[in-house]
Amino acid sequence: MTQSDQSLIPVTRGDSLLAEMIEEDIVKDDEAEEFWEQPDGLGYRPCLDFSQEYRRSSTEVVKDRTKYLLVVVSGGMNQQRNQIVDAVVIARILGAALVVPILQVNVIWGDESEFSDIFDLEHFKKVLADDVRIVSSLPSTHLMSRPVEEKRTPLHVSPQWIRARYLKRLHRDGVLLLRGLDSRLSKDLPSDLQKLRCKVAFHALRFAPPVLELGNKLADRMRSKGPYVALHLRMEKDVWVRTGCLPGLSHEYDEIINNERKLRPELLTARSNMTYHDRKLAGLCPLNALEVTRLLKALGAPRNARIYWAGGPPFGGQDALLPLTREFPHFYNKEDLALPGELEPFANRASLLAALDYIVSEDSDVFMPSHGGNMGHAIQGHRAYAGHKKHITPNKRQMLPYFLNSSLPEPEFNRIIRELHRESLGQPELRTSKKGRDVTKYPVPECMCNDSKTESV
Repeated sequence: MTQSDQSLIPVTRGDSLLAEMIEEDIVKDDEAEEFWEQPDGLGYRPCLDFSQEYRRSSTEVVKDRTKYLLVVVSGGMNQQRNQIVDAVVIARILGAALVVPILQVNVIWGDESEFSDIFDLEHFKKVLADDVRIVSSLPSTHLMSRPVEEKRTPLHVSPQWIRARYLKRLHRDGVLLLRGLDSRLSKDLPSDLQKLRCKVAFHALRFAPPVLELGNKLADRMRSKGPYVALHLRMEKDVWVRTGCLPGLSHEYDEIINNERKLRPELLTARSNMTYHDRKLAGLCPLNALEVTRLLKALGAPRNARIYWAGGPPFGGQDALLPLTREFPHFYNKEDLALPGELEPFANRASLLAALDYIVSEDSDVFMPSHGGNMGHAIQGHRAYAGHKKHITPNKRQMLPYFLNSSLPEPEFNRIIRELHRESLGQPELRTSKKGRDVTKYPVPECMCNDSKTESV
């Protein structure tokens, strides 16, 4: 039989199906490879080159023994972290020594952790030695001073406002006490102060050795069989109540959330005049497990992908996670990865447990939050500073109409979702392109440059 004769032999249905299966496997392999691919960092590297004027004034700032700033920071670990960053910058603006920040006991979790339980205090002092003097407590010369407590700091104040408001009183009384620093300091500061923010966030605030040691062990266990994804799932009961959204598990669960919100309307954080449906379409709601699953699949996450999930217990328990665990069976959190007894020192310490989640998430190959928030923002900045590691930002507002369109074929749905996220994968993004962005979330261009400069800390 000639070659031309062979070409006339009809292909059986079995052969055709086999060919289709092979082609489908090739496509899936290509999509999986693309999923793990890192964004182009465009050569950006950390560069914290402070001006000569800043460096000259540093000698006077760190020598001063007359002015002290006390701060009390509140919220969860990541919220406290943001306030500590700003506390250092405010101390620098005032030329005052910073007393190690006091962490307010969290009313929700009852966590009584102190600064040194979460962060490496000696490292913190050492890294900032040339910027701000950090002291563990007030000196004996100031113990009898009655600190001037300021409770009315407005949002987003400038360095000029801070000096005008506090400096004269600080010179007079020697001690200033500030509370509730969340978003009090402007996000748009002079270049040196933006660099100081980055120095605190990305260099000085290292986790305490016991936390760092266990966090790195958990990350190593995740990585032991290849790359992994970290998801920050915001599916706790209080999140659904505060956002005005519904978990979508069942009518019964939705009613529980609605009733809780009616009993405590003050918990609703913003836009109380919007319906749940309007909030959802506006992209203001956390993604539930089914939506996270569809998004990951559309972006090419392979079924055998190892997934670490960070966050508190989901409302609805393990049932709330079923769409994810069915599609991605290699699904773990810190309790799954820890050996017997390893988590005992962290029991009932929400801040320390959040720190473990932070370490494992920051070290992942791909990170994705299901909703905005302090942890997602902090990790986005940290991953950018580390060389723009892949960070998926769900484009909720634009993608949700396609999620609701049940008639859309899966290949078309996947194509649309990938296109919507082409520019939302952790690529370098200029902070200066939008006023009011946090430099610790968008460290380009103040804290990173793509020329021959190298890191200088």
